[in-house]
Amino acid sequence: MKLLTKEILRKLPVLYSQENIDDPMVWVKFFTPDANWTWYGMEFDGKDIFFGYVVGLEKELGYFSLSELKKIRGTFKLPVERDLYFTPTRFSAIKKIYEN
Repeated sequence: MKLLTKEILRKLPVLYSQENIDDPMVWVKFFTPDANWTWYGMEFDGKDIFFGYVVGLEKELGYFSLSELKKIRGTFKLPVERDLYFTPTRFSAIKKIYEN
């Protein structure tokens, strides 16, 4: 599966372009089908580095790379996938999903 399409690349804002926005958009979701990790991309440098929300052992905003996503394998050695049904949404709505 292709993790990024030309359409997604056109929509993803460049790094730091949403830093002054109170509730930025999340444009893409990646996940491990055989582990409990999810990455939400909000900004992209156009080459390799994303800024977004990572849900794994902890939930945090930070940087992650496309090259690393391509190498990650879960428990059953399945690769990271892009959620084909994800609709771009505000960060506040994503955070609400993970509230305990």
